[in-house]
Amino acid sequence: MASGTQAKFVQKMNSLRLEADENAAKAEELKQKVKDLEQDNLTKEQEITSLTHRNQLLESEVEKLENTHKDLKKENEGSASQAAQHDSLTRRVQVLEDENEKADQTLRETNEKLRQTDVKAGHYERKVQALESERDEWEAKYEEMAKKHQTLQKELQELEQSMGSL
Repeated sequence: MASGTQAKFVQKMNSLRLEADENAAKAEELKQKVKDLEQDNLTKEQEITSLTHRNQLLESEVEKLENTHKDLKKENEGSASQAAQHDSLTRRVQVLEDENEKADQTLRETNEKLRQTDVKAGHYERKVQALESERDEWEAKYEEMAKKHQTLQKELQELEQSMGSL
């Protein structure tokens, strides 16, 4: 009867160990996901910085071209060649403005993706914390069960000794 109880206890302990190992594996997996999301977040932040810088350069270029356009228009009003140059600069300004709008759109999309990544990272961090807490509880239960097992082992030995002396 004692060996049946002991076998059940050992079986339960093995089950708890397996469950603790699975929880540790889940926690590691989630930690890796958080690291991956943080890396993705960093990449997106770098992309935003790059796009912001590019946008500033394009805006500066647009401003220079607009100033050049104004200056040339003042200096060369009435000339056919100046009209062609004016058209060329106008087209260039339009192209740069289109590029600027595309860069702005990309920046907005990247910001949205970054926000979503931040939300996901927060979610996974909470999941990791919950799993770590659950793991800690299982470890505490395991230690408690180990202590109970030792106590029961001692009681069993004492019972065997007292039965042996009878």
